[in-house]
Amino acid sequence: MIAQSNTCAPDSPRCKTLTKAQAIAFLTARVARITDTETLALDAALGHVLAEPVISAIDVPGWDNSAMDGYAIRHADLAAHAGQLPVAQRIAAGAVGTPLASGTAARIFTGAPVPEGADTVVVQEVCEASAGAVRIPLDVKAGANVRRVGEDIRAGAEVIAAGTLLTPAHLGLAASVGVAQLVVRRRLRVALLSSGDELALPGQPLGAGQIYNSNRFVLLGLLQGWGCEVVDLGIVADDLESTVAALARGAREADLMIASGGVSVGEEDHIKPAVERLGRLELHQVNIRPGKPLAFGEVAGTPLLGCPGNPVSLFVTAVLFARPLIRTLQGVAGEVDIRPLSVRAGFDWPRPDKRLEFQRARLERSADGELEAVVYPSRSSAVLSSVAWADGLVQLQPGRVIERGDWVEFLPFCELMG
Repeated sequence: MIAQSNTCAPDSPRCKTLTKAQAIAFLTARVARITDTETLALDAALGHVLAEPVISAIDVPGWDNSAMDGYAIRHADLAAHAGQLPVAQRIAAGAVGTPLASGTAARIFTGAPVPEGADTVVVQEVCEASAGAVRIPLDVKAGANVRRVGEDIRAGAEVIAAGTLLTPAHLGLAASVGVAQLVVRRRLRVALLSSGDELALPGQPLGAGQIYNSNRFVLLGLLQGWGCEVVDLGIVADDLESTVAALARGAREADLMIASGGVSVGEEDHIKPAVERLGRLELHQVNIRPGKPLAFGEVAGTPLLGCPGNPVSLFVTAVLFARPLIRTLQGVAGEVDIRPLSVRAGFDWPRPDKRLEFQRARLERSADGELEAVVYPSRSSAVLSSVAWADGLVQLQPGRVIERGDWVEFLPFCELMG
């Protein structure tokens, strides 16, 4: 869905070349979240975005309960009976004891309700049990090892906010307050378009001048990790009418289209004229390396993001710009970009670029045991093996010379792909 925005347009002088932050702001300001919702059982809601908040109807825990295996007592009884108390009852999890008689103890297990009258649970490791009795140290702290009613959640509290991307922890939290179904936004539908007569699918023989379409599988994997439903438009022949037909189909069937390659202005780049026939396209540059070219437009109200064709440039562009664009369309609340981690550089960088650079990197232990980022030796945007080797990107500021041991910014793949 395309939204109206006053964010600077790519053809304005101050935005002719965008910074990374400007590019994210530009893209996310031009789309609006999908509004369709569905109600799903908890076991089907993982990875969806919550559309309606979860409000607890109960206290959690619903009663005072034991945090440990041990003995429930009245703390005041310890001094009065020199720490020697008869064991009057046994309370397991799922059972309810009787009110604790003065001067007695109850054998109790983790999660079991603390009996009325008891105010302290003493862990079994410090106690000496004998036939029908227990000896308890006198220095036990009053109120120890008791989880109080509502300590975690109070009835009426919002436990999961709308706009939350649901993780296993959120599903467990909803279950803990007795919620069996969640109202979520439907999966975002994203159409993939691979442009080029030079592309072939794995498993097929390569013709003269052909390469295998690795970009399709990079994007497919990323989109699945981001909780999207993928509409595969396949490999589109290098002619205008085929490209127009593919884009028209994508606009009908998807909420967003992503194209790899074919968005430049060469004679065999047909996406630009095809989009302009059906809608509009804004070509732009982002002040980063790799992934400088960026295209954004719309076909019949469906947004389109055009990524570079080189595999590393495609990957970097996708995780930096497609991800926040998708999170916005999904209705994820809060920041859609991720914050880098500060790590030590396990490399020297004597010749920095004039652009913000994203170098493939992974974290390793140095000789002194410190965690540091090491970078792949090649800066080529055609070396896809560097992405498989890495577990993140080091974000290198323009013009900054780096020496081993300096602090650098690291963007982990577990967040960029999640």
